[in-house]
Amino acid sequence: MNYLDDILKLDNFWSILLYMFFVFFVTWILSRIIRFFLVKYIKHKKQERFGGTSVFFLKNSIKFFLGICAFAYIMANVPWLRSKATLIFSGAGILAAIIGFAAQAALSNLIAGVFIVVFKPFRVGDYIKLDEERIGIVQDITLRHTVINNFENKRLIIPNSIISTESVLNHTIEDSNILSFNNFRIGLRADVDLAKRIIQEEAVKLEFVIDNRTPEEVLTDGHQITVRLIDVTEEFIHLRAYVWLNEPFQEFKLKCDLKEAVHKRFVKEGVDLPIPLRQLIND
Repeated sequence: MNYLDDILKLDNFWSILLYMFFVFFVTWILSRIIRFFLVKYIKHKKQERFGGTSVFFLKNSIKFFLGICAFAYIMANVPWLRSKATLIFSGAGILAAIIGFAAQAALSNLIAGVFIVVFKPFRVGDYIKLDEERIGIVQDITLRHTVINNFENKRLIIPNSIISTESVLNHTIEDSNILSFNNFRIGLRADVDLAKRIIQEEAVKLEFVIDNRTPEEVLTDGHQITVRLIDVTEEFIHLRAYVWLNEPFQEFKLKCDLKEAVHKRFVKEGVDLPIPLRQLIND
């Protein structure tokens, strides 16, 4: 009992050290408990495709904020630290200025992360595109950065302060159905109607392709896949198929499968393919 009283007095180095260890240990246990229940909640929320972004961010923030609270609690309850706090902070103006300058980026990332979670330009699970190189699925949003898993299964780590100022193309923010443009070239002598029919027939066979027409459009339109003649050049006729699909992550695969299937049908049914015309000039 006397030993416990000596520890609670916090008037020597070992009692202060033991007290600090105890506070941080309790904080760590509390953090683990909260994170455990949040992870359970996140797994439950994964039934909703794009749910749980705020919970992910909160889970990543818990350890940091509980650590800050534990530090402030120790400063307030340890007499020696409390008595020295005013001296330490008042005499460390230059050091505080240096630390504050160095922490600007960290603070801007933290604020940007909060704004991302609050205003939701994208969420965990969204399929986003910043440019041709930075494209993929949002995997996590932390205090400092956003993690994007691209289609090579590589993780892009982008600071929140940077991604919050970028123009983001979000394929799934409200509706996961997307319209895919698929371009084809046929020869100048090709049967355009036959080529259109082949494209339509092969497109509807593919997985994830949907009929996005309204009931009124179903009664008036001839086919769920619209194919338009875009241009006629000196070398080829340009056709474009407008294909709706309900899985944006499969768009690239769909484009590849459709091009392959259509090309095989073109060859099989004798659709004229474009041949570059070259003019030979003799000197």
